[in-house]
Parts: sequence; C-alpha cells; structure tokens
Amino acid sequence: MQGFERVNVYGVSFDAASKQPIVLLKAEDRNLFLPIWIGHPEAAAILMKLQNAELPRPMTHDLLANVIDQLQAGVIGVLITELRDNTFYAVLRLDSNGQEIRVDSRPSDAIALAVRTDAPIFASENLLDANGIEFDAEVEDVEEIVKEFKDFLDEVSPEDFSA
Repeated sequence: MQGFERVNVYGVSFDAASKQPIVLLKAEDRNLFLPIWIGHPEAAAILMKLQNAELPRPMTHDLLANVIDQLQAGVIGVLITELRDNTFYAVLRLDSNGQEIRVDSRPSDAIALAVRTDAPIFASENLLDANGIEFDAEVEDVEEIVKEFKDFLDEVSPEDFSA
C-alpha cells in the first residue's frame, strides 16, 4: 500500500507521569515504534484480546466485529493516517460485497477491532518518520525494549508529538 507501512501491535503500556495507556505499534520491516496515547477502555479491549481473555458477553469491539460479520462484510485493514493537534487519526477499511467502505475512526477503536478480526494495521510512512521512535539496535528481548520504552516515556509527553 503506497505511502503506508505495515505495523503490528507490540503491546500496551502506561505513561508513568499521566497514568494514560499507550498502545505501542512496531513497524514490520524496521526497528521503529509508534506510541499512541489511548483511553483506558480501549487499552483494556486491546489487552483482553491480545491475552486471549474469554468473557461471558461480547464487549463493544466484539459486538462491532459481530455486526460487520453478520452484514456479510469484513475488515480489510486499518490505516493510521496522521497526527493533528496532538490527536492521532485512523481510517477503518471495510469490504461490503466487493465495495470498499472507509470509516473515520479513533486509532484505539480501529486497533481493538483489527486485533479481533486479524486485520492488518498500516501507519503512514510520514507519520512513522516524524513520530516514530527508533532504538539504536535491534532488540530481541521484549523486557529490554519495554524498559527502554518506559525510560523514554518518563521524559516525553503527548505535546512532544505535535508537528
């Protein structure tokens, strides 16, 4: 997809200063991470699915995935498009009978839906280049990257990402 790079959900962490959850996306083909500050309910929704938690009743994002499925549509993917006024923007790409439908979305909701439907997530290359965090060396130890990321979070605020 021209102008976009595939990313994967690397994890969810918390900003030590503000106690605000952050979803951490990792570029698939390079050692670059994109932190996105999100709400607590969306963080819980993403974490529950990543941890394969079973709930007795569907949560909101499960409901949305079920509605899309019942309408014989599907989630093609998620595009994290831009950061404007300290707010990230995303587009949910749906397929309905061979027609693509694009729906404006908060990244956190789109990501929560993507992890439920195994839909790919893409971030704008410009967004990644301007706001991504690249670590000096490839890190294979998950705990080491989380420690480095938490150290980074101790020194950064959402305003640091404004253009």
